[in-house]
Amino acid sequence: MTDVNANVLLTAHNIHKRYSMEKDHAIEVLKGIDLTIQRGEILAVIGHSGAGKSTLLHVLGALDRPTEGEVRIDGQAVSEMNGDTLARFRNRTIGFIFQFHHLLPEFSALENVMMPGLIGNMNRKELMQRAESLLDKVGLKDRMTHRPTELSGGEQQRVAFARSMINDPLMVLADEPSGNLDLHNSQALHELMWELVREQQKTFVVVTHDRELAKRADRSIVLLDGKIDEPLSTLRS
Repeated sequence: MTDVNANVLLTAHNIHKRYSMEKDHAIEVLKGIDLTIQRGEILAVIGHSGAGKSTLLHVLGALDRPTEGEVRIDGQAVSEMNGDTLARFRNRTIGFIFQFHHLLPEFSALENVMMPGLIGNMNRKELMQRAESLLDKVGLKDRMTHRPTELSGGEQQRVAFARSMINDPLMVLADEPSGNLDLHNSQALHELMWELVREQQKTFVVVTHDRELAKRADRSIVLLDGKIDEPLSTLRS
């Protein structure tokens, strides 16, 4: 099954997410989210801490299941997938960047970038060539053999960004990717991300506290208490 509008990559309908706590008590983090994301669109999601931004990103990226509602990516109902099917779909379709880079300390920058492709059983020679090209594009051509502890925080996040692109995903999701960086490194990372996702025509969803960064996106939404709160015009005024 495919979406009626071929330009639509992702649809989320009536998304609720609740977490059970003590008996007869649950916390509802997402409270009926409806969202459509176009192919090649850069979408910024902003809001205060605790508004549900990271939870929404995890549900959109099929890292977590909604309690209610449906998420469809490229016409497929990911919220209905299970086990290996979901893992394979996520591996080839979605790239992730987190606030903490989650690089494997025992591997080089090149090996870290290659990891999702190795998991996806990509051709190793082609994979290495693509990883080298991506590291070159993010300015780490001379740092490929370095391990994470030998890289600065900004360099580590560049490796994480390159890793998110290695399987040529349809969509990249970023959760506060510059949250642990200083202003200079944050701005440099943002420039790289914008340039590369535009160049490769990727759909890009970024969670951020930075409204100036959000204004550079094609569209921005504000999350408040588990709901989409503000329209684009309010954000840009």
